[in-house]
Amino acid sequence: MSPQEKASREGIMEAARRVFIEYGYDGARMQEIADEAGVNKALIHYYFRSKEELFQEVFLEAFIKVVPSIMVILNSDEPLFKKIELFVSKYLDTLSENPMIPGFILHELAHGRQHIDALIRGTGLNPQFFINQIYREIDAGKIKNCDPTQLIVNILSLCIFPFVAQPILQGVFFRNREEDYKRFMVERKMDVVRFIIASIRKQQEEG
Repeated sequence: MSPQEKASREGIMEAARRVFIEYGYDGARMQEIADEAGVNKALIHYYFRSKEELFQEVFLEAFIKVVPSIMVILNSDEPLFKKIELFVSKYLDTLSENPMIPGFILHELAHGRQHIDALIRGTGLNPQFFINQIYREIDAGKIKNCDPTQLIVNILSLCIFPFVAQPILQGVFFRNREEDYKRFMVERKMDVVRFIIASIRKQQEEG
């Protein structure tokens, strides 16, 4: 691929990213992406056979960029509670910068496309070190007995839901005031951390 073709392809992907963020997968149209990129639709199909293929490329590019930093946190020697704080902060920042990620995953699962599992595993994301650390903390009596998988799913769910339900939350709780919603999401970082830690912290026996 020539430098000009590479630049053209990257321009299309950046335009697609903006359109997917604004309209989601189902609402985005290839013509809108072409208009945003300043190219004709035929050129998009030259690089990408379908909207789905383009969406996968945009998703993987965004996901691959953040996986290394997430893995650094999960594989670090930080204490468990500090690691949870760092992970939640990084994950919420990632979703804020790439809000198409939850929508893409839900869209693929809703259509029975199980290859999403292979796509994510292909990025190198592996929580096993983190899972082992949770087991060690349980064995040492530092946290309550819990299923590490359930704990991780709880963390992910608490982070993801506000992005999936953003239109509802903004309308019901913030009367569509975007600044208020952004402030809520900033505060949510510590709220999620406090909630998760409180759920697993082992209380000292009185007396």
